[in-house]
Amino acid sequence: MAESRALKLADPDATARLGHAFGQALIATKPAQFCVYLDGELGAGKTAFARALLAGLGYQGRVPSPTYTLVEPYTAGGFELLHADLYRLKDPAELDYLGIADQFAAGCLLLVEWPERGQGRLPPADLKLGFSILDTGRQVTLEALTAEGTRLLALPSFDHLPQKI
Repeated sequence: MAESRALKLADPDATARLGHAFGQALIATKPAQFCVYLDGELGAGKTAFARALLAGLGYQGRVPSPTYTLVEPYTAGGFELLHADLYRLKDPAELDYLGIADQFAAGCLLLVEWPERGQGRLPPADLKLGFSILDTGRQVTLEALTAEGTRLLALPSFDHLPQKI
């Protein structure tokens, strides 16, 4: 079931197109709930992707990085979206106080940066995106981990994306 592909993102606009395509794909598939893990080093494009995904869902407000708040909630595209950045998390048990597990219900999208820091306390991912910095641009590996993730990646909205590697 696990499908994966790697894309080269030549510039920030390519990251924005990818995020926007994901937002549009989520609207098209209307999953009951969906969890995305965003892996990658600092500056690799995780938050830029999250901002673009929210724009693809139709959100027009400011999208701050949740580095200090840990979780930022949004309503867009018919979904409740939680954008979590666990970089500052010291212990996965801290997630219990944030209530992410309680909020991840029907109609919820969860984007998690630094998911390894919440290991054992997060819902399983439907999709995992691994961002890495190249000499020029970025690379992202998309890995569908569930049938819902595979269905999302199979949509035609991803056919016009940046060059596949």
